[in-house]
Amino acid sequence: MHTMKHNTDAEHRRIRSFVRREGRLTPGQQNALQELWPRFGLSAEDELKPVQAFGRSAPLTMEIGFGNGSSLARMAADDPQSDFIGIEVHRPGVGHLLIELDKRALNNVRIFCHDAVEVLDRCIPDASLERVLLFFPDPWPKRKHHKRRILQPAFVANVARKLKTGGRFHMATDWEPYAGHMLKAMQSTTDFVNCDVTGGYSKRPGYRPVTRFERRGQQLGHGVRDLVFQRS
Repeated sequence: MHTMKHNTDAEHRRIRSFVRREGRLTPGQQNALQELWPRFGLSAEDELKPVQAFGRSAPLTMEIGFGNGSSLARMAADDPQSDFIGIEVHRPGVGHLLIELDKRALNNVRIFCHDAVEVLDRCIPDASLERVLLFFPDPWPKRKHHKRRILQPAFVANVARKLKTGGRFHMATDWEPYAGHMLKAMQSTTDFVNCDVTGGYSKRPGYRPVTRFERRGQQLGHGVRDLVFQRS
């Protein structure tokens, strides 16, 4: 007799902060996922061992939701003394980044193609990260969807656990109501201190590239707000 698994376990209860609207893979992206994943890809089933993954010990930055990976590749190329972990659920973006890493001959980036919350829980050692980057996450603008926003108190607490003392959590959004939500969420935790002396938004740090998406938003009059907080 078969027993049915109840939909009350954590995997079914947890609200996803993303939807898989990924579109089609190009032949180049498909080939990159097959040929290059063994070199750059990480398993979401095992705890990350940074020295084993990169072949060295270096400051470690994680970007959550890297999109097509252009900014991540640029940051990694500009900072060869640091290592970078990228997380993205959409395979075309992963394929695009793999092609970029191969073309630029970058060896300081590794990738998870999996849900970021689960990767943080399962794969990232506590107090192992220098920086966590969250650039332009889905704002889920409708009020009924606000619970899907990735920046929630439990997520902030998890990021705090994974950062070293003094490490930084850097967020950016062009959606003003979400920026306010982020600021309020970060002000309500004792794990972080705002790096902006006025207690508000920060000036864009030089390491964050201005993306094509961001330039298009600026032309439409959408301001981008950066929030940088330090792990206390």
